[in-house]
Amino acid sequence: MTPATSGIARQPDLGTPARDGEAVELTIDGRPVTVPAGTSVMRAAALADASIPKLCATDSLEPFGSCRLCLVEIEGRRGLPASCTTPVELGMQVRTQSDRLARVRRGVMELYISDHPLDCLTCATNGDCELQDMAGAVGLRDVRYGTDGASHLGQAKDESNPYFSFDPSKCIVCSRCVRACADVQGTFALTIADRGFASKVEAGMAEAFMGSECVSCGACVAACPTATLVEKAVVDHGQPTRAVETTCAYCGVGCSFRAELQGDRVVRMVPSKSGGANEGHSCVKGRFAWGYATHADRVTVPMVRDSIHEPWREVGWDEAIAFAAARLSAIRDRHGPGALGGITSSRCTNEEVFAVQKMIRGAFGSNNVDTCARVCHSPTGYGLKQAFGTSAGTQDFRSVDRADVVLVIGANPTDGHPVFASRLKRRLRAGAKLIVVDPRRIDLVRMPHVAASHHLALRPGTNVAVINAMAHVIVTEGLVDEAFVAARCEADSFAAWRAFVAEPENAPEALEAATGEMEADLRAAARLYATGGNAAIYYGLGVTEHSQGSSTVMAMANLAMATGNIGRPGVGVNPLRGQNNVQGACDMGSFPHELSGYRHVSDPDARALFERAWGVAIDPEPGLRIPNMFAAALDGSFRGFFVQGEDLAQSDPDTRHVEAALAAMDCVIVQDLFLNETARFAHVFLPGTSFLEKDGTFTNAERRINRVRPAMAPVPGLTEWETVCRLATALGYPMHYDDAAAIMDEIAALTPTFAGVSFARLDAAGSVQWPCTAERPDGTPIMHADGFVRGRGHFVVTRYVPTEERANRRFPLILTTGRILSQYNVGAQTRRTANILWHAEDVLEIHPHDAEERGIADGDTVSLSSRKGATSLRARISDRMPQGVVYTTFHYPVTGANVVTTENSDWATNCPEYKVTAVQVTRANRPAEAELPAGELEAPLTAAE
Repeated sequence: MTPATSGIARQPDLGTPARDGEAVELTIDGRPVTVPAGTSVMRAAALADASIPKLCATDSLEPFGSCRLCLVEIEGRRGLPASCTTPVELGMQVRTQSDRLARVRRGVMELYISDHPLDCLTCATNGDCELQDMAGAVGLRDVRYGTDGASHLGQAKDESNPYFSFDPSKCIVCSRCVRACADVQGTFALTIADRGFASKVEAGMAEAFMGSECVSCGACVAACPTATLVEKAVVDHGQPTRAVETTCAYCGVGCSFRAELQGDRVVRMVPSKSGGANEGHSCVKGRFAWGYATHADRVTVPMVRDSIHEPWREVGWDEAIAFAAARLSAIRDRHGPGALGGITSSRCTNEEVFAVQKMIRGAFGSNNVDTCARVCHSPTGYGLKQAFGTSAGTQDFRSVDRADVVLVIGANPTDGHPVFASRLKRRLRAGAKLIVVDPRRIDLVRMPHVAASHHLALRPGTNVAVINAMAHVIVTEGLVDEAFVAARCEADSFAAWRAFVAEPENAPEALEAATGEMEADLRAAARLYATGGNAAIYYGLGVTEHSQGSSTVMAMANLAMATGNIGRPGVGVNPLRGQNNVQGACDMGSFPHELSGYRHVSDPDARALFERAWGVAIDPEPGLRIPNMFAAALDGSFRGFFVQGEDLAQSDPDTRHVEAALAAMDCVIVQDLFLNETARFAHVFLPGTSFLEKDGTFTNAERRINRVRPAMAPVPGLTEWETVCRLATALGYPMHYDDAAAIMDEIAALTPTFAGVSFARLDAAGSVQWPCTAERPDGTPIMHADGFVRGRGHFVVTRYVPTEERANRRFPLILTTGRILSQYNVGAQTRRTANILWHAEDVLEIHPHDAEERGIADGDTVSLSSRKGATSLRARISDRMPQGVVYTTFHYPVTGANVVTTENSDWATNCPEYKVTAVQVTRANRPAEAELPAGELEAPLTAAE
């Protein structure tokens, strides 16, 4: 498929899924065809360009055989078998066309059309309707049956969902939507109710779609062959006329989509069947929540102001760049390069991120560059590099199809990474075992046809203790894969680790007081992980956003190496990255101590490579991390700040501290789509571009480099990398590229793991996973297959150190935070879409016992306070958390959940400890800030209080 087409065409559909078997030769319509054993006759015919009519069949679902339209003749067989459910056989002789087949197919189609509205000319799917196409394919010209008698015409539409409508009068009960909901998505929200002529598709218990379990992933819409399920945007605007293949800009799954447009208006986003990460599936955000790109709130003109207390003044690009350069130059001249720095965005392309870190090092003259991974996955980079030698996950997403045991720790895939979660659920329904380690009872613990074998509901902050206890069981019960360790790992570090975890203090019984009462479950889970076959670990921010985040990552790596669960499909240690390009932002040199490809700035060879290419000296000393920048701003030594696509004032912990630091700076430059919370402290606002305007690449959680292609011209007039190049040039450091492809060429020349990457390569292959080199031109789906990047695997002793943040008499509850399916990160994008209908505000989940003690009823407004601050939000009574733990999301700035989070952070990387905050919850009838004065909130507390 070409990246963009002048006309619109459906994605190819071969009718049934591909099979992987020995070659079988048969004859179809007199032509020899060779396909793998198990392939359906329908698919074999499609591969031979012999089209067979179909309605209930599609290659994203297993064959069903209900529509009876795909009948064929097979020599030696009686009757007319359905081609979708008939597997090929050696020597089989198939006829797809005959007078007899034509007569039967027209009769079948006539029955369908006799109970179907004949409004094709005014139907929203006119020209994009499989039923319409099949009527033409079988030569149907009239319908002999009258309109008297029972029919399904005239039934009321269900318009409850904001993105698509359901018209049962047009339903042919092919079950494709029901099967897609079950088999692809795994939600089981749809069913076929009743029998015979009364059969019909229903959502939930005869509910409207909006009131059912439907998660609006769009799988049913994509599967529907008629206008029964159709996007409302198509109804409003008509059929798209062109398509551009691009990549979703939400989570780290990195789904490929076809942006289908009329001119420059996006009509719909259709998940690409060729997408390496999603293979034709999607979630509600990527499929439907793209309207923010054209929202009225977007700022499309540069703005400046002398003081943050003054109103914004709209200016042209030249004036904005000159204003920003003059401010930054004045700071650099007076205070030195160390007074300047910036943040790269995990929502921007690799090329845009690379340009920003180059500007900071080349034009600003410092290594003061960091990225949002600092506050989410920096422990992943540190921990995996220590153990394996590279700062990324080990597998591709397809690998989970081969897993026998899956350990999900500190992640909620159904909300945070729903397309991967659907794939995981398919594997679990097929028999894989699941271990969930999470204080909260996430959906995966028990949902339709999926149940965890073990839910280790640990106390927040005790991840290291739990993993060490599992390791203790594995070591003391002789479950170590001795051959793997001897062949692949360091003997000395393994011996030290083995002796450490075998100590009685790491036994599950010894750690019960810290982790919770789960000794028996923990032992059983450890045995299952070690002996259950291929065992894979998938983890998220519930691991990394702790004071011992890096320790937990290394502890998990220890566990994988000790059991031999690394280096092949079905195993590994796999971070579920939060944002669309957080992996790429790290790859591109966005950390103050590393150049692109994770090479330390102190490495003279690496530095020399960049200095020759860039024509500038690079400081061999690491620069400031985000927390250090804030501290330096408050002491007056850090004064100029470039913020690319991040809302630090909402997303970073200890909001008051962040705001004070931003307010103290002489020049804050924000490059973004919207005037966010951070922009309240900015002197320059440079409008950014949405993913629909970007040309470049994103790198997802599986190291997959995907092309991002522009569906429209940049609304502000400049791309983000062009803006950065103009600012760097105005600062006296010329930066110029002809296009985004040239930036990737520079990245490839300077970054060994990207050496084989180019836009031409990606356009030809679809995507590749780094390392992509001369030795691995097709990329590397599975890391460490033949040996670890660092040589031998390194075991690290990970002693459990309790967090300093403890519940006490004044703040007796522990707050932990997370995401919800319909919203994303700080909500800047999703809050500007109809997704707010599912989650209109952040709420506080509180256990019934804790609520009763405080006199709190469901829906009450409560005050959530910590030693750092307080906020108000609505309570939701739920037993998903253990007693003593409360939970909220952070998608709405009006809630400002990070007002209460603390400055505690990971010992190795300064990743904030978002997941453990001691709090109190009380009923509130007024703003929370009035209940506990700021001075009192800031007063230090002892653990005994």
